[in-house]
Amino acid sequence: MRNLKKVLSVTAAAAMAVSAMTPVTAFAEEETFKVGVIGPMTGDYAQYGTNVYNAAKIAIDEVNEAGGFNGYQVELLDAGDDQGDPEKAVNAYNDLLDKGMQMLCGTVTSGACIAVGAEAAESTFLFTPSGSAVDCITAGSNEFRMCFTDPMQGTKSAEYISEKGLATKVAVLYDSMADYNVGIHDAFVEGAAEYGLEVVADEAYTTDSNTDFSVQLSKIKESGAELLFLPNYYSDCALILQQAADADLDVTFFGVDGMDGILSVENFDTSLAEGVMLLTPFSATAEDEATVNFVTAYGEENNGDTPNQFAADAYDVIYAIKAAAEDAGITPDMSNEDISAALSASMLNIEVEGLTGTAKWTEDGECDKSPKAVVIKDGVYEMME
Repeated sequence: MRNLKKVLSVTAAAAMAVSAMTPVTAFAEEETFKVGVIGPMTGDYAQYGTNVYNAAKIAIDEVNEAGGFNGYQVELLDAGDDQGDPEKAVNAYNDLLDKGMQMLCGTVTSGACIAVGAEAAESTFLFTPSGSAVDCITAGSNEFRMCFTDPMQGTKSAEYISEKGLATKVAVLYDSMADYNVGIHDAFVEGAAEYGLEVVADEAYTTDSNTDFSVQLSKIKESGAELLFLPNYYSDCALILQQAADADLDVTFFGVDGMDGILSVENFDTSLAEGVMLLTPFSATAEDEATVNFVTAYGEENNGDTPNQFAADAYDVIYAIKAAAEDAGITPDMSNEDISAALSASMLNIEVEGLTGTAKWTEDGECDKSPKAVVIKDGVYEMME
């Protein structure tokens, strides 16, 4: 457990109001806070890292226009490209420290986050937008996350399916060699029992045999399942949907955040994803003012691209850091260790109404917010009620 002092809660809106009233001092003109981002900017997972960096830039530009953190401007350092590799992530972390980084929005992928977390423990404030493995934030009391853990995604999926009445008989098909998939699967099966769902088929495949799912799909079809839960990444899910259509499997499909990106898979017939649901905190087609403004700004800054949930999580990370920074009263001349300790204490005092929901944080660094899901209609995500 983390021994952090709790004080009166503040909202992000209140923190922003304080910022607007805080005069920019002469010192503020000379000193800036420096924020780093580490993630895969190139390679197979580049869409994750680039979305995080681009969204962090938009948020920091907005923050600076509104007065920065406590009247001090915020500088976003050049992104550290780890290509999803833990060793490269540690190298990127040390490079950003050499450039003056005082707080980190990252890393993006779980393995890299675990490696960097061990380096940053109790020294540099780490706030991952998307590192979902349990061990991403266990190394120090100065580590927080915006997303759900892998097991929590499984539990929340079971809760959502049950409470929305999507099915009573469910099947699961997952990669039994991948930690991400297994963690979600195990928690989902346990959660299904808790929420009154019957798992009528529990089928697995392995990472080195992820091209032919005919045997597993046949068993699922025979099981009488009404819904197929897919705790897998989008590339596998695209193949599964194709082969499920070939097998005339008539079920509802429900995935998790790893499925985000399926509509961009090369040569995938997106009509096969019609009606597919997935647990994700963000839809770029939502019509609330905050989402519309963010999506518009993102497109204008990035050649018309549409942000994904990684971008939305990163945007919320920056505003959560802002709220914590203003609650803590930190200044750029403080050491990384002092900034880290102050921010960590203040994270327990804030509540942020962000793109991905209204969030609070617990002593173990976990994000407490309600699950959201989207359904794919006409090739785009739509938020579910």
